[in-house]
Amino acid sequence: MNLKSLAKDTAIYGLSSIVGRFLNYLLVPIYTTKIAAESGGYGIVTNLYAYTAFFLALLTFGMETTLFRFCNKDGEDDKMVFSSALRMVGSVGICFLLIVFALLKPISGALGYAAHPEYVGCMAIIVALDAFQAIMFSRLRQQSRPVKFMCLKFAFIIPNVLLNLFIFMVMPKMFGAHPALEQMYVRFDYGVGLIFFVNLICTALVTFGFAKELRGIFYGFDKSLAKRMLAYTWPLMLFSIVGILNQVADKMLFPFLMPGEEGKVQLGIYGACVKIAMLMSLLTQAFRYAYEPIVFNGSRDKNSPETLADGMKYFVIFIIMAFLAVMFYLPILKYFVGSGYWEGLKVIPIVMAAEIFMGIYFNLSFWYKLTDKTWWGAILSAIGAAVMIAVNVIGVPRWGYMACAWGGFAGYGTAMVLSYFIGQKKFPINYDIAGIFRFLVLAVLLYGISVSLREAFGVSVTTPLFDWHCIAYLACNTVLLATYGSLIYKSLRHAA
Repeated sequence: MNLKSLAKDTAIYGLSSIVGRFLNYLLVPIYTTKIAAESGGYGIVTNLYAYTAFFLALLTFGMETTLFRFCNKDGEDDKMVFSSALRMVGSVGICFLLIVFALLKPISGALGYAAHPEYVGCMAIIVALDAFQAIMFSRLRQQSRPVKFMCLKFAFIIPNVLLNLFIFMVMPKMFGAHPALEQMYVRFDYGVGLIFFVNLICTALVTFGFAKELRGIFYGFDKSLAKRMLAYTWPLMLFSIVGILNQVADKMLFPFLMPGEEGKVQLGIYGACVKIAMLMSLLTQAFRYAYEPIVFNGSRDKNSPETLADGMKYFVIFIIMAFLAVMFYLPILKYFVGSGYWEGLKVIPIVMAAEIFMGIYFNLSFWYKLTDKTWWGAILSAIGAAVMIAVNVIGVPRWGYMACAWGGFAGYGTAMVLSYFIGQKKFPINYDIAGIFRFLVLAVLLYGISVSLREAFGVSVTTPLFDWHCIAYLACNTVLLATYGSLIYKSLRHAA
């Protein structure tokens, strides 16, 4: 395994992901301060972006991974593969938009946005553009062009952040001189609806950055190739859809399981606190962007199983460190959301454990991708999604958003366990289970010590950051995290 290449690309992809997400996270305290928890406005944001994520998986229908697979197959013209993929995804996106706008009012009413069908229309255009751009972003990754990838990601993120800051920090100060601005602000749920329009503007602007890649669509369309690609990708599409359902179905179902204003309030609290837990997903995403091309480019190498085993070990070691870092510094990270949302912080360790399961499941998924048995991914993810949805349907009416957290935990955990045992029969990989288990035990031990220290110092959700009890607690957690880091360093140095 080319660890130097993996580390270099992970650093660049990680920069765009981590810095980009961090800049977007800076909006969360703005949203949760300016949008009161009891208004349910952040629940609208959480709900609509969940639908966007779902339909993005539907409209890309697994073509990102399919592009990697076919571009690295012997005898395939990578330009034709890219052109055919771009045409297929673009055509599906156009059909999607025609259906949505033909049925905009009934769709908006069914989703609970009869008063604001423009929200639904706006998000439909965004998801169609995102799907089209996803293929071009994949092309950049396939060609190992992380710098342009990073620049285009920032071309969306920076204007999006600046425009959102204008809406919530500057615009309200202009109401006296410009009453029309105040009317627009109120009309769109006190700025909530404007979030979607800003997203649309910034997404559209990024498309211009793909001028060179867009010319690839004119290379041609091979029907025979398209059939082979679709045969490969349809299980991946199901895999992606049910996989994304594990992430967003709870936020999509919540308004139906707990209707009314209380449902929007709870969904807003859950959605805000999950943003802190999603810091875990940064490492997963950066690792995936760099790791997936390396695996597929080396899929003909007899050492590929060793590559997968090494990747799994490194992933688990560092994702556990990310878990500990978030939990140890939660007294600081809680300020990413407004104090009105702090009651939901109790979901964070559960959601992050589910993220660990999801990351491991992703690393396990290569056995069926490399053997072209992608339908296994659809089956395993469907089982996980069914478990997650069942927990939500049963639990949300009784326990509210806590059921959402446990649903993800149960769903990803089920898919992970099944994928491991089935994969070991179909494509055996000698994972370093003993080494991984040692780090898991160490993490549990350190986390248990941290919990005991928190109780000993009397630190609670409401304890101020600069209270000496909180400062002492954070200092002890820093020592614990450094202990884990030093043991990682010694272990990897010894292995080298």
